[in-house]
Amino acid sequence: MEITKSLCAITAEIGALGKTKKNQQQGYSFRGVDDLMNALHPLFAKYGVIVIPEVLETTREERTTAKGTGLISSILRVKYHFTAMDGSEVCATVVGEGMDGGDKASNKALAVAYKYACFQVFCIPTAEIAASDPERETPDASVSAERVIQERLIKCRSVKELGEIANTYSGTIRNNTRLWHLYCARKAEFCPKKNNQ
Repeated sequence: MEITKSLCAITAEIGALGKTKKNQQQGYSFRGVDDLMNALHPLFAKYGVIVIPEVLETTREERTTAKGTGLISSILRVKYHFTAMDGSEVCATVVGEGMDGGDKASNKALAVAYKYACFQVFCIPTAEIAASDPERETPDASVSAERVIQERLIKCRSVKELGEIANTYSGTIRNNTRLWHLYCARKAEFCPKKNNQ
């Protein structure tokens, strides 16, 4: 499936998205959907992936704040179809909730659902490991090794070649979340589960 390879390549390239936005009312930091879209759009274009939302279920309620102001709460269960140019797809179903005093509750719920679907599908970290991090051994070498392994996993053409890569880099692949997910996705691509009929 082309979609598996494309999603793996995007996961390998996306990098970290920090919590750069701040909720002024409640004082917490968060990752905004605009930052996510700005990071993913060029990668979706590069690897030929589109994302199509399908709202499966909608729940709307009227709520009242402590100050007596009316709010609309919208809870949406959304199935996102990550689709490649060959028509292959992987789907992720998530729930998003949004509240608004006007007509934007469903828009907010969709934005939240999309954001978390992408964070989970692409396993997007909140921060890169700093080169000065004392827990990181030989940072330049580990970054280079990770890139080499990613490229080999993405470019491999057979289950035999995948096995050779796994044998050569087994410890590194198992101890690196991104490489492990990429390896598992490529393995699933070469060895699809047979349907029991």
